[in-house]
Amino acid sequence: MFNIAYLYLLSPLHTGGTTQEGNLLGIARESHTELPYIPSSTIRGRLRASTPAQSRNRLWGNTIEDVMGGENTNLTQGQVWVGDGSLLWVPVPSLSHGVIWISCPMLLHRWQRLTGQTLETVAPYRTNLGNNKPVYLKDAILKAENLKGWDNWQKWVPIHEQTQIERVLVLPDQHCKTLIETSLWRQVKVKLNEHKTVEGGFRYEEAIPPDTLMYFPWGTVAQLNGAATKAKSDLQDVFDSHPVLQIGGQESLGRGFVKLVVTPRSQP
Repeated sequence: MFNIAYLYLLSPLHTGGTTQEGNLLGIARESHTELPYIPSSTIRGRLRASTPAQSRNRLWGNTIEDVMGGENTNLTQGQVWVGDGSLLWVPVPSLSHGVIWISCPMLLHRWQRLTGQTLETVAPYRTNLGNNKPVYLKDAILKAENLKGWDNWQKWVPIHEQTQIERVLVLPDQHCKTLIETSLWRQVKVKLNEHKTVEGGFRYEEAIPPDTLMYFPWGTVAQLNGAATKAKSDLQDVFDSHPVLQIGGQESLGRGFVKLVVTPRSQP
């Protein structure tokens, strides 16, 4: 069984990548698309820390620190699992409309398959902006005659009523990827010494922009059988008690805060 949890970013979010090019500290990226994502281990660690101590090891399993020096030297598997956090809608600046949220068929149909919904196939250039004037994006201009109306767009924007997403546009996969890349936040980081002057050089750090809508799957492990309902209820309690999470570090800078919304959907 699995369910879907949604993350609406309230501030820029950075999860460390595996490479650093020059003075740019990269973000975690999917290996096959190179799009930003949140590793499941990052989400798991945040949720584990938010789980009450009495049920933490039962839900998430114990850790090496738990077994070192103790009577029980065996690592145990937890009762629940979480998957990676994927992009669904990303805000980009627009000279004609202020901010537009973009996605692409690949991202939308991935979400569709995971949720088990039977929505129609979405083609590029579907939008709710109307087709009477061109759309000016950050690095592109779309002619009005190329845009197609989209009456049921809200079905493709989960938790729509809890976000600011109002203007949406579906782009071809490659164009969407390029525009997402150019819309990532790049924050300058410097180190100050005791005299409040810059020590050494500086670096840029990538971040997913606020108002991005992401999601991740979660569920209970197959071996639970009859105990699955209890484990799912306990994890749901963790979700309910933490409507806002801080992911990816930099809490002192106000980074990584996300609104957590869970809409359960079971699948065999």
